[in-house]
Amino acid sequence: MAVLLAAAVVLVAVLRRRELAQAYHLITGVRPLPVAVAVVCQALSIVCFAAAYRWLLAAGGTRWSLRRTTALVVAANAVAGALPGGAAFSAAWVFRQLRRRGVRQVLAAAVLVVAGALSILGLTVLLTAAVAAAGPAGLRTVLLPVAGALLVLTVALAVVGASRFPGFRAAVRRAWTGAATRSRRVQRGEEALTRLVEQARGLQPGLRPWLRPFVFALLNWVLDVACLAACLWALGIAVPWHSLLLVYVLTQIPGSLRLTPGSLGIVETSLSALLVLYGLRPGPAIAATLLYRAVSYWALQPIGWASWLALTLRPGVPGPPSGPPER
Repeated sequence: MAVLLAAAVVLVAVLRRRELAQAYHLITGVRPLPVAVAVVCQALSIVCFAAAYRWLLAAGGTRWSLRRTTALVVAANAVAGALPGGAAFSAAWVFRQLRRRGVRQVLAAAVLVVAGALSILGLTVLLTAAVAAAGPAGLRTVLLPVAGALLVLTVALAVVGASRFPGFRAAVRRAWTGAATRSRRVQRGEEALTRLVEQARGLQPGLRPWLRPFVFALLNWVLDVACLAACLWALGIAVPWHSLLLVYVLTQIPGSLRLTPGSLGIVETSLSALLVLYGLRPGPAIAATLLYRAVSYWALQPIGWASWLALTLRPGVPGPPSGPPER
């Protein structure tokens, strides 16, 4: 994959050498103040996501400082950006670090699952706002993904509706119990799932308390969009406000799959192509993409790996029990 990616980069560099030369010229004349704004927006974006983690830990009875949680999130981001499919490695590393520092297994799993769900929900809200801002053209662009999401939602609602019938619930229960009887691993998964549901119910009752971590997760995305807008500003490019949000969200959807380390090549290609599609010339689009990736990805890598090294080498210090002991 690395060889194919390198070959693709060389091919694009040859075919788009004029646009790359124009992008280089724009980057050499970048303005410092907007770049500083982009850096601040990116830093605040990470802090907001760390604040969501911190709130979820506190709701489960475990108190962490914002500094400590931010270091964990920055390090996890570095792990996720270093390997193909890095999100899975990142989640496993975060889970292990939480366990080393006295967080109960069920709470650690609940924090990871709920934080991911809040992040997806925040991106969905941005997608809705982006389609509304872009108008009919934006609606046509996202028609296929929305149709796929509606299909998944229809299947989920069908399953939920069928679960109202006692015969269906009894059949599912028999199948699950039979699988648990045949496999010890399935049985352990059933027990862990039961504890996870109980933990989620006990974190915070009602809907209003959950608005705070959702706002943090939403701000994580919004500030990242602001970083992209500041990068365009730094290059003297007029910001396409009516389509910027849609361009960003459509870039994040394939980028979040992490098919390559840090989604290298995927984010650059998607973002550049979408910026050109919505009115920018190829040279400025490439320059904006490269500057945005330098701030949002490359600049964070050394900081993230320094945090990873500090957290990994520091011995775990189990804190006081944050709830009833596990069986």
